Amino acid sequence: MPEPVDRVPAPTYGVPPDQAPARAEELARDLARRRTVRDFAPTPIPDGVLEWAVRAAASAPSGAHVQPWRFVIVEDAQRRRELREAAEAEEREFYARRASEEWLDALEPLGTDWHKPFLTDAPALIVVFEVHQGLSTPRPYYVKESVGIAVGLLLATLHRAGLATLTHTPSPMRFLGPILGRPAEERPFVVVPVGYPAPGATVPALTRKPLEEVLVRV
Repeated sequence: MPEPVDRVPAPTYGVPPDQAPARAEELARDLARRRTVRDFAPTPIPDGVLEWAVRAAASAPSGAHVQPWRFVIVEDAQRRRELREAAEAEEREFYARRASEEWLDALEPLGTDWHKPFLTDAPALIVVFEVHQGLSTPRPYYVKESVGIAVGLLLATLHRAGLATLTHTPSPMRFLGPILGRPAEERPFVVVPVGYPAPGATVPALTRKPLEEVLVRV
């Protein structure tokens, strides 16, 4: 049996109870401004921002604390071109043959198609992989749940830093591992283009469900 993990005092956050609602509201209102952006400027990302965002993501809870994630930052222009070409090939096939009519109907109002210029326009991509059991990696537990929480923290941190993001999941994503030289136990989860919105960039005029539709108290 593994040795039990040492125990340390739980952290204290120093937020007085009477300030908690305002702190929660401030963060919630800021995160509600986050939108998916598809048009990026070539403006460089300040040094250190991506590293801090990955640190935040890697602080996420995970099943049995296995931390089954890998974050690959892709800034090289040639590598981003290779990813775009491979992604568009898969997406072209997906939109033409594999996607259901229901799914295509749901996407039509948003105007998305197989063209993915953001993969080369954004100055950086963060490709997130699930890490499964391999020669040097342990068996993970609740992989998708763990990696999903980590990606949420990643997006929130990048937003707080003033950067725009997009979550891209080409179907299928098997090409990502070979292009990025990742081992077989790492399986693609999502591609996150990161950067500043291009001048004149727009987003769909969407509304989110009101609280009473998403919150249930029992």
